Amino acid sequence: MIYDSTQAWQQARKKRLLLFGMSGLGKTRLASLLRAGGDWFHYSIDYRIGTAYLGDHITDTLKRAAMQVPFLATLLRSDSIYIGSNIAFDNLAPLSAFLGKPGAPARGGLPLAEYVRRQALHRRAEVNALLDTPDFIARARELYGYPHFICDTGGSICEVVNPHDPKDKVLGILAAHTLMVWIEGTGAHTKDLVERFDRAPKPMYYHPDFLAAQWRAYLEQKGVSAEQVDPDGFVRFAYANALAHRVPRYRAIADHWGITISADQAVRVRDGQDVLALVADALGNTLGTGGKNA
Repeated sequence: MIYDSTQAWQQARKKRLLLFGMSGLGKTRLASLLRAGGDWFHYSIDYRIGTAYLGDHITDTLKRAAMQVPFLATLLRSDSIYIGSNIAFDNLAPLSAFLGKPGAPARGGLPLAEYVRRQALHRRAEVNALLDTPDFIARARELYGYPHFICDTGGSICEVVNPHDPKDKVLGILAAHTLMVWIEGTGAHTKDLVERFDRAPKPMYYHPDFLAAQWRAYLEQKGVSAEQVDPDGFVRFAYANALAHRVPRYRAIADHWGITISADQAVRVRDGQDVLALVADALGNTLGTGGKNA
């Protein structure tokens, strides 16, 4: 790791962190607390995906919908109106809308082939956004004068890397430039996330093999054809399984490439100084184990 002791972390004049874990466990909150101190650059992977890499695809999807309305189509063809997404750190709805959910078009779903195409675009965009991290570290320091850097990753980071491969390109680059910190949830957190998702199911990225298996299982269990799939029903079906699929992958990243803090610890922090202290404690615990990270 880039810090070989708690003291090295505490005395570092240029601190660099990366947070990963399930969406909803506090990554963005911790990043925001650090940013609020005024000397941390907040790099959001999801925001980078939705602007630099999928921005044109998102806009084209919006325009395609507008072209179905004759009045808007006429204005678009004459360049009389502008259509674009208003994506922000705290509003990633345009990215979610582009990903969509597979299922019956009459129920707001995407045909499976189109859904898989968008998933592949997201995978490539996420890898590229992660690989951009070193450039943004330099940019934050040289262009804006921020001494410290926090990378706020999406929940699907574990799906686009191989945490069991010591030569994984993406993880190797991230670990060489940041201290990678997993926010680990408990069974209670998982239950809360599932209940929250059931109330408002959202699009998400799945590993291709996992998606194919879940799709087959859903069709078999429900006894429906692909054209009959309820989009919300499918993503609810897949969500809990997706969390169970991701936990060992997150753990492998932390075991081989970083450190771990608990979601219960994360929720108790009040400001940026608390975040720094929490990381220091976790780093000390990891380096004191004599394990692979020592």
